[in-house]
Amino acid sequence: MNPIWLADVVRRALNEDIGYGDLTTEAIVSANSQASGTIIAKEAGRIAGSEVAALAFHLLDPSVNFTIIAADGTDVQAGQQVAQVNGSAGPVLMGERVALNFMQNMSGIATITAQAVREAAPYKARIVDTRKTTPTLRPLEKYAVRMGGALNHRYGLDDAVLIKENHLAVAGGITQAVSLVRRRVGHMVKVEVEVEHLEQIPEALAAGVDAILLDNMDIPTMRQAVAKIAGRIIVEASGNITVDRVAEVAATGVDIISMGQLTRSAPALDLSLRLCLQ
Repeated sequence: MNPIWLADVVRRALNEDIGYGDLTTEAIVSANSQASGTIIAKEAGRIAGSEVAALAFHLLDPSVNFTIIAADGTDVQAGQQVAQVNGSAGPVLMGERVALNFMQNMSGIATITAQAVREAAPYKARIVDTRKTTPTLRPLEKYAVRMGGALNHRYGLDDAVLIKENHLAVAGGITQAVSLVRRRVGHMVKVEVEVEHLEQIPEALAAGVDAILLDNMDIPTMRQAVAKIAGRIIVEASGNITVDRVAEVAATGVDIISMGQLTRSAPALDLSLRLCLQ
C-alpha cells in the first residue's frame, strides 16, 4: 500500500470520528495520563490490518507504542492477544475506534478468504477477489484478501481488459469487441471475455483472448466448458460463488474462482481493546 495514500485514508477516518474534539476523553482524561491496553480476539479468525491500526494511533501521537503480537496473515483463537498499545491515554482513547474498525473489517475479509482458500486447496483452482469493494478502501481490502492467502483480480478498469455482457451488447459480439480492444491496448495487457453460454466459447477462442470467464454457470455446464476449452487458456468461474460452493466449483477444473463475497459481505472479526490507566 502506498504509505502516502494510507496516511491520508487513516487521517480522514480520524477526522470523521473526532471532529472538533473528543468531548468524553477531554473531560475525563488529564493530559499527563498514561494508558496500557491489549487488543484481544473475541473469536477465531485471521488477522489483517495491524499496521493500519498502529498508524491510527501514531497519527494522533507518534510516541504511542503499538506492539504487534499476531502479525498480519496469522490465525488466532478466541481470547488470544493480537497487539498491545501503550502511551498517552488521550490519543489512545481517541484512536481506539478507528484502529479497531480498520482492523476488524480487514481481519474479517482475511478470515473468510482463508476459508475459501482451504476449500479450494485439494484442487488447482486459485481464489481471487473482485472489484466489489468499499469505495475508496479497495487497496486495504485487496491487501486483506492477500493476507487470507488468495490473489487479487484486476485492481481497476485500467490494468486489464474484461469484456462483459454489456460490452458485447454494445460492440455486437465477441469477435468485434476483442478486435476493438486489441487495436487500442498494448501487447502487455491481458484480455478476458465473459461468456454465459457454451456456444460462445468457440468464438472466444478464435478471437485469441487470454482468458474466459464463465459467468453464473451451473456445475454441469461449467464442467462442459472446461472440457471444451481443454486447457488452451485460463478459465475463470464467477457469479454468486460463496465459500460453501468453492469445493464443487473447483472440482470442475477451472483455474480461477473469483468471489465478490470476500470483500462485499465478509463479517467483521470481533476484536476489542481493553485499557487500564498506568
